[in-house]
Amino acid sequence: MESLVYFKGYNPEHTVDRFLPDGYTYIVFDLTDHPKYIYDNQTLKEIQSCRNVWFSGIREKFITIPSGRDSEMFIINFKIGKAYPFVEMPMNELTDCVVGGELVMTQEVLNLREKLLEIPAIEQKFIFAEQFFLNIFSKKPAANPFVDFSVDLIMNHPHQLSMQYLSDKVGYSQKHLIKIFREHVGLTPKSFLKIMRFQKALKEIETNRTARWTQIAYESGYYDQAHFINDFKDFSGFTPSQFLRQQSEFSNYIAVG
Repeated sequence: MESLVYFKGYNPEHTVDRFLPDGYTYIVFDLTDHPKYIYDNQTLKEIQSCRNVWFSGIREKFITIPSGRDSEMFIINFKIGKAYPFVEMPMNELTDCVVGGELVMTQEVLNLREKLLEIPAIEQKFIFAEQFFLNIFSKKPAANPFVDFSVDLIMNHPHQLSMQYLSDKVGYSQKHLIKIFREHVGLTPKSFLKIMRFQKALKEIETNRTARWTQIAYESGYYDQAHFINDFKDFSGFTPSQFLRQQSEFSNYIAVG
């Protein structure tokens, strides 16, 4: 797992967030009894209801979700490529999807919600959940080392990496690498690389909000400023200049309503 997140009593002024593609997949355990909604990105109308436990696949598009007000959540954030053993289908079938946990996960994982509700101490919730997933993972087939290697290479060098170089380093043909990468991660290596470049650009902006766009584009691995702006708008719905004017308390979350 990449991280475990628990929150309760978070009450921001806004009610709706835009969540940007970050390359990760999540299992969300809602510890309340009222449903949460996914909203239309443009109209902010409710388009999907989520209850109890749901799985959120890797994203190529931003999604509009509740801000977390009046919620109690426990969230599993998987290391990239590591959610594959926990679902019963290729990860690319869940890309840009949020689905009820009962559709893709075992009853053993679904039962974790009841265990979390029974544990009163927050620290003990973390300890129990971590050990729970470690126990399950130990019974699963070993992860594909070529996928792990490819993910690490892309994440560590998004600004200076080509698909031909990646294929040569892995030792697979590009066609075979694309196939296994999509199954385990949910995207092609090229699409995943674009998200990592976008994430690198976000970090550059957050670190230096007065930097020139040409500088950020170059340091993030974009061919030119135009490609950078186009990708940024595709992934966030904003140009970089518009993004700077938005309210953003946490990385990848933008208040929109």
